[in-house]
Amino acid sequence: MSTVIRLGTRRSALAQAQSGHVAAALEEISGRPVQLVPIVSEGDTNRASLSEIGGQGVFATRLREALLRGECDLLVHSLKDLPTAQPTGLVIAATPKRVDARDVVITRDGTGLAELPAGSRVGTGAPRRIAQVRRRNPEVEVVDIRGNVDSRLERVASGDLDAVILAAAGLSRLGADSPLRREDLELADWPTAPGQGALAVETTESAPDDLRGWLAELDDEATRIAVTAERAVLSGLDAGCQAPMAAHAVQTDAGLHLQAAVFSPDGGRRLDIDVTEILDEGYIRRNGSGNGADAADGADPMHAARVFGMSAAHRLLEQGAADLLPRE
Repeated sequence: MSTVIRLGTRRSALAQAQSGHVAAALEEISGRPVQLVPIVSEGDTNRASLSEIGGQGVFATRLREALLRGECDLLVHSLKDLPTAQPTGLVIAATPKRVDARDVVITRDGTGLAELPAGSRVGTGAPRRIAQVRRRNPEVEVVDIRGNVDSRLERVASGDLDAVILAAAGLSRLGADSPLRREDLELADWPTAPGQGALAVETTESAPDDLRGWLAELDDEATRIAVTAERAVLSGLDAGCQAPMAAHAVQTDAGLHLQAAVFSPDGGRRLDIDVTEILDEGYIRRNGSGNGADAADGADPMHAARVFGMSAAHRLLEQGAADLLPRE
């Protein structure tokens, strides 16, 4: 590895902004300059609906190819866009502390999503959000949209759309400033995609020890445990990252709290699980469920979190989740 650390990133303003945050932190830790290497992904060039082109790696595949070819030394991904299967030769070396995981509704006048009048046009391209919008307000028209944050905000400002659904994390990372009004959707009622609000810093398994060590300093264990459980739900359901499902975990005084949901595309059905587990000395103890304990290997909290998430997925499947999910 040369003196300059090369960080591969998508070309979008949001991707470059979040990569820039990681680059600045890595420069401080390593004392070396970090250069952003823009890479075009299929998700950036294919303007079809995400539900049509599929969610499995549409934003990540080209970047990972570049990393394996040596065009860069590491990558920064939005974790919610990553498939759960880890490619051979690559490793998630750090999961920095997560920011706001909520979705937000952006409107011109501050009208809440549930109060928008019949026929209002609400823009979003994610199947999960489409289902949630239809469930919250069946009278609105959902418009399947693509594009960066600025273009989506402009469609509301111009009157083309009455509202858009965006990730709070993206707005904060971009520092987006707009006269439009914002409604925060609380996670208890509106859970979001596994890994939303979190980043994944990826490098090769053969990366130099000094780079791996610097990246380890960026890692936030509480975030990694939470997103490990969330992504295990996704993996256990055998669904892609554009499936109409949600999972959010957070560490509390009582243990690791996980809420997960699967939706029918029309929003008419929602299957839920809401459970807390205690990760203690390498074991998961379900809090108050009366179902005993599952042993983890050694004292690895990541394994425990993965078992927890897979168990939640199994319980959703027992409720009939497979009937609501597209297979990828």
